[in-house]
Amino acid sequence: MTDTIDQAELTVERAPAPDAARNRTALALLLAAVFVVFLNETMMGVALPRIQEALHIDATQGQWLTTAFALTMAVVIPITGWLMQRLNTRPVFAVAMSSFTIGTLVAALSPTFEMLVVGRVIQAVGTAIMMPLMMTTVMTIVAAEQRGRVMGRVSIVMSVAPAVGPIVSGALIQVLPWQGLFWVMLPIAVTMLAIGLRKVPNVSETRKVRLDTLSVILSALAFSALVFGLSQIGAAAVGEAAVQPWIPIVVGLITLGFFGWRQVVLQRTDSALLDLRTFRSRDFAVSIAMMTVAMVSLFGAFIVLPQFARYTLGLEPLWVGAILLPGGLLMGLAGPTVGKLYDRFGPRPLVVPGSIGLAVSLWTFALALGEGSSWVVLLGAHVLLMLSLAFLFTPAFSSSLGSLPPKLYSHGSATIATLQQVAGAAGTAIFVALYATGVAGTGDANPDLPSAAAAAEGSHLAFLAGGILSLAVIVLALFVRKPGVPADIAESAEPAEQPVQ
Repeated sequence: MTDTIDQAELTVERAPAPDAARNRTALALLLAAVFVVFLNETMMGVALPRIQEALHIDATQGQWLTTAFALTMAVVIPITGWLMQRLNTRPVFAVAMSSFTIGTLVAALSPTFEMLVVGRVIQAVGTAIMMPLMMTTVMTIVAAEQRGRVMGRVSIVMSVAPAVGPIVSGALIQVLPWQGLFWVMLPIAVTMLAIGLRKVPNVSETRKVRLDTLSVILSALAFSALVFGLSQIGAAAVGEAAVQPWIPIVVGLITLGFFGWRQVVLQRTDSALLDLRTFRSRDFAVSIAMMTVAMVSLFGAFIVLPQFARYTLGLEPLWVGAILLPGGLLMGLAGPTVGKLYDRFGPRPLVVPGSIGLAVSLWTFALALGEGSSWVVLLGAHVLLMLSLAFLFTPAFSSSLGSLPPKLYSHGSATIATLQQVAGAAGTAIFVALYATGVAGTGDANPDLPSAAAAAEGSHLAFLAGGILSLAVIVLALFVRKPGVPADIAESAEPAEQPVQ
């Protein structure tokens, strides 16, 4: 046991940690790049109606601009684990930012809906690579006792970009054609690419790993089928699904089983596309389980809240975005403080109150909001929701990846990012389906423009599901703990040792 721990300590000590200035440069550039791609991802929702009008498409077609983006993310993210082992930091950054830049240009020049979808798909490839790259780089160059603080900065990016995205999009779409969203983003992307090609240092260690073609095919089919099937649940609730949701979901689950089996076989030679030995770490498994359930509630709430504010409270889109802005900003501002508290006290004193706050906010949405409600109640519950998530996500990221040996950082980052996409699709699907069911149950003749009562009933049903899910988050939070020195669970020759607590 002692030998194993000593070897693990040596592995951690020998992780690439050159001069502090180089590390700060790498983190600053990656944080800025992730902010840009996250901002782009969250700007599309407000602009969809304008794009639909300009290109003469209906809402079902328009949703493919977000569905195709999510499908691409789900397909590409599992490959990033292999990519970050095969290539160094700067080349991976170049691939990601170049793809995002090219996709932005294609979208800006698009004369047709089909070409716009292609542009969004190319953008999604870069976005899919960027987040795991940043997380892996953080784990590689930041000392264990400082990771909570740095993860707090990461949470600023993850919360502020989605918070300001709808506001920025709403303001631009008032004065520019829809192409203006991409033309504004293009010079920013080009600048980030140019600076990154010069300034992003190589901080990772590479090794030759064979890319298993069968694993790529299985992962692409499994995750895209799951995301697509989940995205069709809401449409099926109102009789507009392109295919019955259970068909792609079953195909995805069966293929996912074959994908998992293939990875277990390849792990014996350290050549898995997505190494599942990360789940041998109890702390990794518990932390990402809690985070995944919380993500389902988060994405679901994000999709229903604007519907309630718009149709039940009668607020204009710009005011809806303004009400949702303070919560996102406060979540970002709380990130560094939460990170420092994690470094000092560990995750449990943070995630338990965070999970309780999440439950209180979602049950408030479910039981206290309805016709005649004040927007002040909505604002207060949303602020509580976002602050609670700040106390959940930063500790969860730090605890999960911190429990792994360095050689599994890239696989852990890719696994988390993949589950985020699936959780996002599941949350959106579940909440939209329940919302549509609630609206339809009122007998409303126009579900596309529901009455205040119908929207309130649909929102109540969706948030009730969120409140029930939040109870599972509380239970999981009780089992999250700060990882000790990770034993080398990646070694296949002998069983893994348990982390020292």
